[in-house]
Amino acid sequence: MSGYLNIRNLSVSLRGGGPILRSVTLDVAAGQVHGLVGESGAGKSMIGKAVLGTLPRALQITAGEIWLDGQDLLKLSPGQRRHRIGATTALIPQDPLTALNPSRRIGPQITRRLVDILGWTKAAAEARALELLAEVDIPDPRRVMRTYPHELSGGMRQRILIASAFAAEPKLIIADEPTTALDVTVQKQILRLIAEMQARHGTALLFVTHDLGVVSKVCDSLSVLYAGKIVENARMRRFFMHPIHPYSAALLAATPTYTNPQGSLMPVPESVIETVEQEVTAHDRRWGRR
Repeated sequence: MSGYLNIRNLSVSLRGGGPILRSVTLDVAAGQVHGLVGESGAGKSMIGKAVLGTLPRALQITAGEIWLDGQDLLKLSPGQRRHRIGATTALIPQDPLTALNPSRRIGPQITRRLVDILGWTKAAAEARALELLAEVDIPDPRRVMRTYPHELSGGMRQRILIASAFAAEPKLIIADEPTTALDVTVQKQILRLIAEMQARHGTALLFVTHDLGVVSKVCDSLSVLYAGKIVENARMRRFFMHPIHPYSAALLAATPTYTNPQGSLMPVPESVIETVEQEVTAHDRRWGRR
């Protein structure tokens, strides 16, 4: 296997119900950014939750492997898995408006993982938090450490979440649509910041999004997901020049471009959707899920 994160034939289903993820296979190389693209409801966030061990109780992993730096997480005990993930992996969540605890000051929310999980002293954790807040361009970090989330803008809160994710120098970060709740100008700033932090720290990054424009700016490779099934894995240049799967080609055709501002948007054709749904149905029948 190549890569820091290797997912092989991962399937997730509702307990007593139908499939959510269908034989997902993808790789995130060390020091690289891999995009996970798909429309709403395709299962993108569920892949991240499966890696982090935070799937809702109504869901269960029914097949597959999740390898993290050469170790299959699914073969570890729950305690071993939590320790392994806590020591090596972090999350940049989707909504900065709700991801931070409104009743706690910013400082303890950044330092808690360092102290409780990694055993840092409080003084060392606070020094690291101040260093990272400065790194993500937060003015007056000492003052911000003492503030509550509601006292800060959405862009400031997202910068704090990014700082918190990088705090313990994780080997892998999962960014789950980290610009969703931000306006366009702030989105651009946050994307640039994530790219700079990732390059500076050499972290493997799984970037979950529904926006191909975002993927083209920050990712080295990508996977296209539809109805819980990966329809294409590709390097960025090859994907944008020559998408192989009809659904990938249709997504690109449906994306507005600056080079043709007067052109009409092309919706994904029904014939392409029918083709992908037939592939999904064939997969479910092959595995006995009707």
